[in-house]
Amino acid sequence: MDPDELNVLVLAGMSVLLIGIAAVRISTGAGLPSLLLYLGLGLLIGEAGLGFEFENAELTQVLGSLALAVILAEGGLTTRLSVIRPAAAPAAVLATVGVAISVTVTSAAAWWLLDVDPRTAVLLGAVVSSTDAAAVFAMVRTMRLRRRTRAILEAESGFNDPPVIILVTLVVSDVWFEFDPTQALIGFLQQMLVGFVVGLVIALGGQWLLRRIALPATGLYPLATMAITMLAFGASGVAGGSPFLAVYVAGVVLGNASLPHHAASLGFAEGLAWLSQIGLFVLLGLLASPARLVDALVPALVVGVALTVLARPLSVLICASPFRIPLPEQAFISWAGLRGAVPIVLATFPITAGLAGAERVFDVTFLLVVVFTLVQGPTLPWLARRLDVVEPGQTRELEIEYAPLEDLGAAMLTFDIPDGSRMVGVEVGELRLPGDAVVSLVLRAGALFVPTPATTLRSGDQLLLAATAAQQAAVEARLRAVSRAGRLAGWHGERGDGVD
Repeated sequence: MDPDELNVLVLAGMSVLLIGIAAVRISTGAGLPSLLLYLGLGLLIGEAGLGFEFENAELTQVLGSLALAVILAEGGLTTRLSVIRPAAAPAAVLATVGVAISVTVTSAAAWWLLDVDPRTAVLLGAVVSSTDAAAVFAMVRTMRLRRRTRAILEAESGFNDPPVIILVTLVVSDVWFEFDPTQALIGFLQQMLVGFVVGLVIALGGQWLLRRIALPATGLYPLATMAITMLAFGASGVAGGSPFLAVYVAGVVLGNASLPHHAASLGFAEGLAWLSQIGLFVLLGLLASPARLVDALVPALVVGVALTVLARPLSVLICASPFRIPLPEQAFISWAGLRGAVPIVLATFPITAGLAGAERVFDVTFLLVVVFTLVQGPTLPWLARRLDVVEPGQTRELEIEYAPLEDLGAAMLTFDIPDGSRMVGVEVGELRLPGDAVVSLVLRAGALFVPTPATTLRSGDQLLLAATAAQQAAVEARLRAVSRAGRLAGWHGERGDGVD
């Protein structure tokens, strides 16, 4: 590639990226999921628009898998264990049993209504049956949903990709002709277990390492954090586990650990996730052929209606009812099961495997995602209010950032006091920080001053604390406890455990 071609490539790539970033603002104002604009941008650049031809499904599959890994890593890093822990059981059942029900019902509907062969029917049912992490995270985190509702949706979308990916891989391979349910179940459990263990072990090792070394530049901490999550992705794949489960588990563990420059790491991960979403959806839009999409519209509507109106509600009803989740909440969870990049990426699997009718599966999946995201996404805020799953009084949790001072055996901690925190009105002396920890500085309304024990804390204050490395964890726990329960946190049994 000569310099002129490189310059043109960089110009085109950065132009698309900036347009994609601007599209986030446009989609937010219009109430539309941004993925629709990215897919449209890909179609505009493609063969029916500016004439750029792209038909490499194998490359799309590889890049799409990496992009999904980054998106899942960011989703894990920003998921709070204290929020999802109570919802872990129903989310896990939805991600496994629920997916199996959705695949069965949708496949049966496709086989009966579209008159396709069983293999194609199962492929159609499988590729569209998992909710998409990128789409779900982007939508539910803009709404003040009840914690359990949001947690179920987020955890389900993080956990249900691996089962569907395993199923699609089996269907497109030669295993389809000699399918053994027992062996398939054993293989599935093995991949899930190995993925979970590898993600957990690598994340715990990375956590131990990051807490004990002082890197020479702040920017290295976010880079190292993301590298650890992607290390889990690769290691799990090599070990025969589910890479996608491993990267999500690693993200959750690291995101809930007290690590240096935690906020900077989350910001870096968020930026990478947006880059991955923009690139992935534009790439998928490029791969689609508008000339073929017209013929796929009716099958896409048939499969989409079967999935959205029958399969998804039935799976939620069966899986959520044993946990005594009210029907209005079940209805919202059902409607909020958005599809996005995952189904379209999975639809490239049969193309790379050379299966007959593979392009048809891709076209149907592409249109289904576009049409039903356009229908479901904008209606979610209204439906959340109608079904009373909104919790407007939520208070942002205290977020503590720290930087290690290795030579001094100490750490500097910073945090803002959020609106609604029980720390508002508490005097500095009433914080009762453990050990030799001390509040060094307070930034209030742009003015910096050294507090006294009688200084009363206010909403929006930014505090700088110094603590020994040995007392750091206890100091953070005490700060969170006071923020949650006030100056008498200990009397209320609040210990500030966990990062939320």
